[in-house]
Amino acid sequence: MDKAELKAVLKPLIKECIKEVIFEDGVLSGIITEVAQGLTAGTPLVESAPKTKARPQPQRKQQRNSAAQRARKDLIDSINRDAYGGVDIFEGGEPMSSGGQPSGEPQPGSPLGDVAPNDPGVNIDGILNIAGDSWGKFI
Repeated sequence: MDKAELKAVLKPLIKECIKEVIFEDGVLSGIITEVAQGLTAGTPLVESAPKTKARPQPQRKQQRNSAAQRARKDLIDSINRDAYGGVDIFEGGEPMSSGGQPSGEPQPGSPLGDVAPNDPGVNIDGILNIAGDSWGKFI
């Protein structure tokens, strides 16, 4: 049996089965009823504008920020107090003379850029006494 013969035999059988299911079992009437209910009971579409979120008042936002900063400071203080036994590890320290400039462009460095302006440097007064009068021989 080739494909054409099989198709000729099966097509009428399938057609008859589908007609029997649709008309005799009431499937078609159920489909029509559901479609009719969907058409008549349709609710009207109503467009609603999206609700805008209420923006917090600037004063309230500022209060929350200051409360968060206080809480952060208290937390850091308590950690430092516990971690170092109450000793101020920055006692006697001085802030940096310059912290640089916040920019996106790289800045050329200078040889003494990381040295504080009030740093006296290394005392080289006694360097000539190391070699005595023999400096002329070294040059």
